[in-house]
Amino acid sequence: MPNSHLPSAINNPITEDDIANYLANAPDFFERHAEMLAAVQLTSPHSRRAVSLQERQADMLREKIKMLELRIMDMMRNANENMVLADKLLQWARTLFLNTDPAALPDLMADELADLFVVPQVGIKVWGVDAAYAGEPFAQGVSDDTKVFASSLTEPFCGVNTGLDAIAWLPDPEAVASLAMLPLRAGPVGSTVPAFGLLVLASPDAQRFNSTMGTDFLARVAELASAALSPLR
Repeated sequence: MPNSHLPSAINNPITEDDIANYLANAPDFFERHAEMLAAVQLTSPHSRRAVSLQERQADMLREKIKMLELRIMDMMRNANENMVLADKLLQWARTLFLNTDPAALPDLMADELADLFVVPQVGIKVWGVDAAYAGEPFAQGVSDDTKVFASSLTEPFCGVNTGLDAIAWLPDPEAVASLAMLPLRAGPVGSTVPAFGLLVLASPDAQRFNSTMGTDFLARVAELASAALSPLR
C-alpha cells in the first residue's frame, strides 16, 4: 500500500523563489561556500560568452554608471537651457522697464518676445485702459467672448489652433498650428481677478505650444507683462 505521507519536498518542490528567499535571509551562505562564487558562470549580455559572477557584476555597475552619467548630462543640459531662458527673460523685462512711452509698450512687448524667444507670431490686446489710450490699436477689436475667455484662464493655455477670435490679431492667422494664450491680470497666476488683456504666441509648428508642455515659464512672462502694462490702466 503506497505511503500517504510522502516527503514534503516531493509534494512541494523547491522553487526559484524559495531559493532566492533563502539566500536573501542567509547572507552568510556564500561566506560558508565561497568556492561557489568563483564557480558561477553567467552569460554576458554584450558578447554572449560565459563570464564569472564578479565580471557580470562589474558589467552591471558600468551600465548603472553610464545611466547616471546620461542623467547628469540631461540635468546639466536642462540647467543650461533654463539659464539661457532666464537671461532672455531678464533682458526682455529690462527693455520693458526702460520704455518711457506707455502707448508704445504693447507693440514693444510683442516685438521683443518674438525676437528673443524666436516666436513666429505674437499678438496682444489690452482692454479697460485709460481714456488716453482707448483709441490705440491694441485697445480695439476685442469681443466680449474673448474677454470672458481670457478671464476664465487661471494659467496660460497651450494647444492647437481651434479658430479662436484672438487668432485674428496675428499677422498671418492661416499659418497658426499651435498657440499659447497668456491672460494678463493684476492678480498673481492662479488668481480669478478678471483679465485686462491677452497675450498670444503662435507658431506654424503644431508641437511648439502643445497641450502637455509646462506653463511655469509662460506664467512668469504673463506676470511681468501684466505688471509692465499697468500704466495703461
